[in-house]
Amino acid sequence: MPELPEVETTLRAIKSFEEKIVESISIHNPNLRWLVDKDISQKLSGKKINQIFRRAKYLIFDFDDYQLIVHLGMSGTLRIMNRKDNFFKKHDHAELIFEDNKLIYNDPRRFGSIHVTKSYKDHFLISSLGPEPLSRSFCKDYLFKKIQNSKTNIKNFIMNQKNVVGIGNIYASEILFRSSVDPRRLAQTISNSECNLITSNSKIILKEAIKVGGTTLKDFFSAEGSAGYFKIQLNVYDRENEVCVNCENLISKITQNQRASYFCNICQG
Repeated sequence: MPELPEVETTLRAIKSFEEKIVESISIHNPNLRWLVDKDISQKLSGKKINQIFRRAKYLIFDFDDYQLIVHLGMSGTLRIMNRKDNFFKKHDHAELIFEDNKLIYNDPRRFGSIHVTKSYKDHFLISSLGPEPLSRSFCKDYLFKKIQNSKTNIKNFIMNQKNVVGIGNIYASEILFRSSVDPRRLAQTISNSECNLITSNSKIILKEAIKVGGTTLKDFFSAEGSAGYFKIQLNVYDRENEVCVNCENLISKITQNQRASYFCNICQG
């Protein structure tokens, strides 16, 4: 599933579409997690994209009167092609067509979505989101205060988008490993100093992943078609029964909230 670094990588690949006019939008299959607005082309055709930015795992295309919200879901990608290229992939759902290029949304599992709104901040998918992990708002004091009444484990807590956005399963495992925190611990037992480690390492790891293009998984490619390369730097994720990079213990795997968690019993004990 694309996480924040993958979405940020995609964003950087499509920033060149800012200040360009969307000549038309073709919807080949509106059946995503929510049906694509049937009037999307009528609302946005002929309009200039003022800015493209990210909020959590959502890509926002800002027009004068509307914003287009794109979520990549579990397997969604955007790819850039020449306008005259007629190559079509299975699961191509939508095309934003420009003078020279087109931006194609592909989603095999259809957990992603495309929305048109007058105010993205008030949209039901975005209005209740927590702070960005790379922002100053996500700091040890914020996290320590937030966890006081939590009854869930710390891994699930930092993956909850209402607490902090953009941290998915892969990076949550990596952040907790680097912070020497067991993913099974109740969030309310995390100390202030551990909150400092978690927030600091969240920023470090996410920035590292963004720098090298996100994490290579079978479903993810950037809009330019290149794969991410952060997977070679993963310390625990998907390394069950492999030797820990810090000690001679073997990496453990458990299931938490229907997600695989990887950790070292010694380093995170």
